[in-house]
Amino acid sequence: METISKYIMPVIILFIILFGLKRKKEVYEPFVSGAADGLKTLGEIMPSIVGIIVAVSMLQASGAIELLAKSLSPVLKFIGMPQEIIPLALLRPFSGSGSVSIVNDIIKTHGPDSYSGRIAAVMMGSTETTFYTVALYYGVAKVKNIRHTLHAALLADVCGIVGSIIVCRLYFRM
Repeated sequence: METISKYIMPVIILFIILFGLKRKKEVYEPFVSGAADGLKTLGEIMPSIVGIIVAVSMLQASGAIELLAKSLSPVLKFIGMPQEIIPLALLRPFSGSGSVSIVNDIIKTHGPDSYSGRIAAVMMGSTETTFYTVALYYGVAKVKNIRHTLHAALLADVCGIVGSIIVCRLYFRM
């Protein structure tokens, strides 16, 4: 698998070049044009992405996420959410890499087969980095009014969080 991973992109690029040459189509110009469009798009969405990254970093560094997790712990423990999962549930809609870091800590501390480790794994697969995704896609499309997208996406995240707890309670907690 490692060998395939190393060579898949060069093989795909070579295939595209050979396919274009066989059909006698221009290959380099569309590539350059696409690269220029990609850089233009990156310039348009970069402020939104930087804003989200800075906000998440500030929340993590200030301890606000841990403080919120501790204050929500008594209520969320009632539905079966362990306290160590709360920061993941709070951070997941904002940051993928921050969420991965929290999951890594949970798995190192409690183990991958623990109740918390399983909830964390299912939650990562059942939720999305909502704010990042909305900022990215709406930034590219230059849409200013996100209408009901954010509400629906956050509701889907809540369903993913609650669903991961229910699934793990039903199937993994003995």
